[in-house]
Amino acid sequence: MKISNNDRAAILVQALPYIQKYSGETIVVKYGGNAMINEELKAAMMRDIVLMQSVGIHVVLVHGGGPEINKMLERLQIESKFVKGLRYTDEDTMEVVQEVLAGKVNKDLVQLLQQSGGKAVGLCGLDGGMIHASKMEGVDLGLVGEIVNVDTTIIKDAVEKGYIPIIATVGGGLNGTKYNINADIAAARIAADLGAKKLILMTDIRGLLLDKDDEDTLIPAVNVSDVPRLQRQGIITGGMIPKIDCCVEAVRRGVSRAIILDGRIAHSILIELFCDEGCGTMLY
Repeated sequence: MKISNNDRAAILVQALPYIQKYSGETIVVKYGGNAMINEELKAAMMRDIVLMQSVGIHVVLVHGGGPEINKMLERLQIESKFVKGLRYTDEDTMEVVQEVLAGKVNKDLVQLLQQSGGKAVGLCGLDGGMIHASKMEGVDLGLVGEIVNVDTTIIKDAVEKGYIPIIATVGGGLNGTKYNINADIAAARIAADLGAKKLILMTDIRGLLLDKDDEDTLIPAVNVSDVPRLQRQGIITGGMIPKIDCCVEAVRRGVSRAIILDGRIAHSILIELFCDEGCGTMLY
């Protein structure tokens, strides 16, 4: 589709107030799902992040890597174990998680972002003692951890030097124990401790839907005080529950807005930030 120069100018004028609003602010993006698997979406996402940095936004990228971990476990013939539908992380699995997340996936993203014209540095929760974790309480999932505290010093240092931090969510505990940390939870906590303006969780659905089988029933905004009611009504169910919980936690810790965004839509993050109407569900 050909866009006239007048249309281009109109788009930039519409975006200007939002560029001014977010310039100098920190936005934490949790990157995963389809946007991380599809090569075209991945390339578009990297360009979007470089654009955000170019207009003065401090972007911090937190990523998962479940599909890559699954492929490596299969290749090494390490059986995946599940407890109540959740992956159990034993020592062999944890070794693979660290190698794949902090190694292959993290460095591939660094390289891809730099190929798009950005400056990036790859980190994991072990670097600079960033993520201090302990064994998750309740259900025994082995070396799955929960966050005790986050030291944002190394993240801030990277941002101040003009780099986009790309963070793999491996945490460190006592006596050198390493823990697998859920990327949504880590992104929410990092956003809160950085005092981020926004937390954006990329996912594979439009957002929170009034009818889970009808994407035209997107709920564009939710006050965190309404979440318990929506859960009782069965509107927040299944895999959406932990994502909403992460957003609620981030907002209650001081993040201005948390957005669940459809990573299947090219440039959805730019639409959300720089257009009059976003394209996901915002919690405030």
